[in-house]
Amino acid sequence: MNPGDEITVTIEKMISGGIGLAKINNTAVFIKNTLPEEIVKIKITKINKSYIEGEIISVEKPSIYRIKPNCAFSKICGSCDLSYVEYNEQLNQKKLVIKETIKKIAGIDIDVQNIIASPKIKEYRCKIQLPYTQTKVSKRLLSGYYKKNSHELINIKHCSMHPDIINEINEYLKEKAQNLNITGYNEKYNTGLIRHVIYRISSDLKQILVIFVINSNKIEQNLKTLSLLLRQKYPQIVGICANFNTKNTNVITGERTEIISGQDFYTEVLGNKKYKISSSSFFQVNPYCAELIFEKVKDLISKRVEKPSILDAYSGVSSFGIWLSDIAKDVTCIEEVKSASQDAINNLKLNNISNLKIINGDAAKEFEKLIKKGVEFDISVTDPPRKGCSLESINYLAKLTSKYIIYVSCNPATLARDIKLLKEHYFELEYLQGADMFPNTCHIECIAVLKKF
Repeated sequence: MNPGDEITVTIEKMISGGIGLAKINNTAVFIKNTLPEEIVKIKITKINKSYIEGEIISVEKPSIYRIKPNCAFSKICGSCDLSYVEYNEQLNQKKLVIKETIKKIAGIDIDVQNIIASPKIKEYRCKIQLPYTQTKVSKRLLSGYYKKNSHELINIKHCSMHPDIINEINEYLKEKAQNLNITGYNEKYNTGLIRHVIYRISSDLKQILVIFVINSNKIEQNLKTLSLLLRQKYPQIVGICANFNTKNTNVITGERTEIISGQDFYTEVLGNKKYKISSSSFFQVNPYCAELIFEKVKDLISKRVEKPSILDAYSGVSSFGIWLSDIAKDVTCIEEVKSASQDAINNLKLNNISNLKIINGDAAKEFEKLIKKGVEFDISVTDPPRKGCSLESINYLAKLTSKYIIYVSCNPATLARDIKLLKEHYFELEYLQGADMFPNTCHIECIAVLKKF
């Protein structure tokens, strides 16, 4: 068998990354955009010692769960990689991926609860980062998402993940920027002004923050004029900022941000809680699903410990800490990003909370300080970045926690790794559930409860 050969296979299951798994002579074959039990004709694209990669030529026997994507770019855009799967089946497959990942990496076979469905499966993204460039000849500004496994930009006028108002604003922005001779970024030569436009949107769509990521160290007059036009046309835009990034790098934002017009934050309201969120502060991309996750964590804690002392690690703007303050004796939030910690301080005032303490600093270092002071928490809630917790942080977290660790993760693989490490510290996994923070994509959010034994 060689690359380029064509063969027909049956998909056995979907694995992490939304990839279909088939077998050829007991060798694993990975094929994207497939579903279990489908018979597909494929072309071999890569042969490795332990696996083979292939791409679909035709679907000979489609799954009953295969649907027609509602986006014309679904086959080339790298964003909605499960848009061909009926939504309830997306949830089912994600549940199976969670179970298998935990079993394979952590060695734990646990019943996984049904995934928390997102209240919205379209127009759910409230943080959008659009790369910008322009055509060579006509100099037309382009924005959208990258083609799968490439840095080739697909110009997308309408994305179903975005609130419709953002699609409208972005097209207006491109038109006016073109008229003002504002250039798009060329990453090959590190030229052009606008690298990305970032939109931060409140869930009620009444407040929008726009951040221009620019390849410059100062704000030019034409960018100020564009900002004025945008706010005149769209009064829900509460502020426009410039983030400066002149480095020839794939990192989206630079370290410095300035206000061009209005304010540098927006306010999110979930349930009876308010969150001030600055341009650079983390907040969940899908606030509609985030509220369900917050409430689920609150319920899990309430059923286990009455009036606990809680540690909220990697706390951002203290989204979990503020939500849980009603049921807690006290809450300590630890966050490394200064702007997020400052937002958290403001959020305490917004919500009239007096039992929450905010610490700005590196998680592992602050954990160590608390241990030296003899501090201990009934429950620790941790929501780390995709890479998970460091080994040092895991060791300290286990020492700081007397009863339960609730681990919220956007990566089942690093969650499984950290669950395995926590088991060495006498923490046992007793509850596991997914939440669909990113409908129509292969990304999975997880909630795990670990009990000290």
